Amino acid sequence: MRADLEEDLAPFIAARWGSLVRSAWLLTGDRDKAEDLVQTVLARLWLRRPVAVDLDAYARRALYTTYITWWRRRWRFEHPTAELPEVAGAADHAEDVSRRLVVDAGMARLSKRQRAVLVLRYFEDRTVEDTAVVLGCSTGAVKTHSSRALAALRADDTLRDLARRGGDR
Repeated sequence: MRADLEEDLAPFIAARWGSLVRSAWLLTGDRDKAEDLVQTVLARLWLRRPVAVDLDAYARRALYTTYITWWRRRWRFEHPTAELPEVAGAADHAEDVSRRLVVDAGMARLSKRQRAVLVLRYFEDRTVEDTAVVLGCSTGAVKTHSSRALAALRADDTLRDLARRGGDR
């Protein structure tokens, strides 16, 4: 491996790991799968990165395209952890957990492409054009996926109830 490539990638990975995992978590809905997705993308980046390319843009595009094309993982029903689950504390997090579960269930009902478009557009605050470039599709496709995804979320009764209760913070 070229020394300059290693010098470029190590600081990039250290600096962008958290951001990439957060985006991947929004796509997959699972912390472990999100980390697996980011590790897969970074391994590909390490092996195949073109010399003169913006690392962040390349990694982001690889993250979304890998997510969209990912086939079923063999451990999809297992969730191994290094630590035992936390012991319940004094704070009541039931409302936060309930809100997250409702939003995650609503997002899970969307297609992978729709979910990727919503994460890019509204979580990462990208333009329609940027989203189209990252996903490798037309701006019209981004608008269509965005419109249909938002319509599906608006039509979801559980999300509508959550918004009425004030859970749309």
